[in-house]
Amino acid sequence: MAYTVKEIFYTLQGEGKNTGRPAVFCRFSGCNLWTGREADRHDAVCQFCDTDFLGVGPDGGRFADASSLADAVLARWPEVVEGRARDGRPLVVCTGGEPLLQLDAAAVDALHARGFEVAVETNGTRLPPPGIDHVCVSPKADAPLALTRGHELKLVYPQRHSAAQPERFVDLEFDEFFLQPLDTGDAEETRRNVQAALSYCLAHPRWRLGLQTHKLLDIR
Repeated sequence: MAYTVKEIFYTLQGEGKNTGRPAVFCRFSGCNLWTGREADRHDAVCQFCDTDFLGVGPDGGRFADASSLADAVLARWPEVVEGRARDGRPLVVCTGGEPLLQLDAAAVDALHARGFEVAVETNGTRLPPPGIDHVCVSPKADAPLALTRGHELKLVYPQRHSAAQPERFVDLEFDEFFLQPLDTGDAEETRRNVQAALSYCLAHPRWRLGLQTHKLLDIR
């Protein structure tokens, strides 16, 4: 299988259980809930995405097979010994867009062979291939939820429809539940969303407040 990737870069994980952990991000191009074009946002299933996943960026690429994709990920890790990532706990975060449109068992195996723990951040509309080490699902109100178990559920809050209320998801099989305030780009509106999420977490302690620390730190 060939893979189309918007960008591959080394940074700190900014969200969820692995916040602060060094990781290579592999952002796959494409999504099944929005084209990525602003002209189509109003009609998209997911209208609040804050990520550019359209096409191929200068540090992305088109990879003919799983081995070449895994080699590109490995090249971003700061210490490599005998073809494997070393030092610390090597992590690759497969994200998008929607990574499960492309991420398959061959890619997971190739990344494991190069020493990485493999994490995925998905909208949950597709089932993952076997072998993924950390599954984070971020459900969207108008999208069917096929993936109902994993390591963490990250709900952007508030969403415009009642179908995305936290109580819909709290009994699913996840280890951690994060409520992430919706960043609208408007400072005052975003501040209100933070307060709403904070209040909900205090009233419903099954949920943890999930902040986008990479934005607070102004890192990629």
